[in-house]
Amino acid sequence: MEARTSIIEKRLSSINRIIAVASGKGGVGKSLVASTLALNLVKNGKKVGLLDLDLYGPSSHIILDIHDVFPKEDYGIIPPTMHGINFMSVVYFTEDKPAPFRGIDITNIIIELLAITQWGELDYLIIDLPPGIGEETLDIIRFIKKAEFLVISTPSKVALAAVDKLIKILQEMKLPTIGIIENMVHQPSSLIKKSMKQYNIRYLGQLLYDSTIENNLGFPNKLVKTNFAKELDNLMNSFLYQSP
Repeated sequence: MEARTSIIEKRLSSINRIIAVASGKGGVGKSLVASTLALNLVKNGKKVGLLDLDLYGPSSHIILDIHDVFPKEDYGIIPPTMHGINFMSVVYFTEDKPAPFRGIDITNIIIELLAITQWGELDYLIIDLPPGIGEETLDIIRFIKKAEFLVISTPSKVALAAVDKLIKILQEMKLPTIGIIENMVHQPSSLIKKSMKQYNIRYLGQLLYDSTIENNLGFPNKLVKTNFAKELDNLMNSFLYQSP
């Protein structure tokens, strides 16, 4: 294990910024934000990688219609490029079958993916984290020293309770946090914005509920033209393009 962990930093050394998209719980649109963020960055002329580390529910390949393309082996593995995105996912390990991973298996898969993937030079690597604050998130924190965290929530008391726990862990470990995005907003609410003030976490803004999204999943060229993608792009222009 030591040999693999020692090479992770080298694999990531030519990446300018690593954005880990996190959420306190599932169902808040984290994977959609991560995938659309990658598309938007490509549209804006950036060299982008997307790593789907959601071991229990990987979905970026579905959102982006990535299928029948596989990594190539060359002193490690080179991610396939689709829609301008260098793409790697746990589905290449699980073959998109149910995978009841536990304990050390989870850590080993994450280490393996990070150690063998040759990303090369990238402006951004977007990581779609598993929801919650389990071992997977803690492993990312351990192995990816330069990750910046982008937190996704919805205007829900249940989602906020889970986000509070995630934010507390990020702050206790003094990890760089870009801020929080409030997703799937049906009507104006100050719930999330007010809560983040107590943590001094930057509230990046709202993404309004977009009823067209479901019909555009699996069609990246259409997805990037939705109001959802445009609103996310506006948030990126304000925050993610700034130097950390």
